[in-house]
Amino acid sequence: MKRHETEAAIEAILFATGRAVPEEDIARALDMDRDEIGGIIRDMAKAWDEEARGVELIELEGSWQMCTRKAYYPQLIALELVPKKPRLTDVLLETLSVIAYKQPVTKAEIERIRGVNSDHAVNKLVEYKLVAELGRAKAPGRPILFGTTQDFLRVFGISSREKLPGVSPEQVAGFREEAEEEAGAKLPAEESGAAADGPADEIGTELPADENGAEMTAETAGTEPPADEAAGESEAAALPELDRGEIDREQIVGI
Repeated sequence: MKRHETEAAIEAILFATGRAVPEEDIARALDMDRDEIGGIIRDMAKAWDEEARGVELIELEGSWQMCTRKAYYPQLIALELVPKKPRLTDVLLETLSVIAYKQPVTKAEIERIRGVNSDHAVNKLVEYKLVAELGRAKAPGRPILFGTTQDFLRVFGISSREKLPGVSPEQVAGFREEAEEEAGAKLPAEESGAAADGPADEIGTELPADENGAEMTAETAGTEPPADEAAGESEAAALPELDRGEIDREQIVGI
C-alpha cells in the first residue's frame, strides 16, 4: 500500500469510528507495524496543523481520534451543532481534581480529602464520562477504584495522565491559605517537599503528626464524619485545580 493510500485508510478509520482508536488496532487493520503507523499518523497530525484544516488528530494515551478544530467552534455553535451539556460546578471540578491526581482512588478517600460527602459529585462525573470505575481495591469491602477517562483527557487537552500539570510549592501554599480562610482555622503544616500530586498507585493520604511526632490515626485525629455537600459549601482541598476554561468548550467529534 502506497503512503497516500495508507493515510487515506487511516483517515477513513478515524472518521468512521468517531472515537479514539488504539494504534495497534489501526496497525492490525492495515496489516502494518505499529511503530510505522504511529509515525505516519504523527506526520499527518503535523501536516493538518500546518494546513489549518477544519479537523485535527489528537493523541489520547496511545490512541488517536479525529476531532473538530477548536478555532471553528463558534461557527458550529451558530448552526446549533453542539449538544447542550451542563457546565462543571466548583464542587465537580474539585472532586475531579482529587480523582485526577490521586487515581486510582476510592470514594472514601475522595471524601476524606474533600471533607464532605461526594456521592453526588462522583456519580455526576461518571455520568459525564469524565470518570470511570477502574476496578476494586484490595481492602475490606473491596471498594470501587475511580480514575479519569479518555473523554477527560480530550476535554482538558492532555495526551496522557502523565502529562497532568505539576504543582509548585508556591501554589501549594496558596491552596493552603485559601483552605485556612474558608475553614477559619490554621491547618497543620505539611512536611517540606510534599507534593499535591502523589503517586497514582498510592491510595490514602497521610494524617498530620501529633506533638510527639507520632503519626495520628483516623480515631486520634478527631476527624468528623463528612457533611452532606448539599447542606453547605464544600471544603477547599490543597490540590491543583484544572483549567476551568477548557471544560466550557464543547467537544465536536466526527464532523
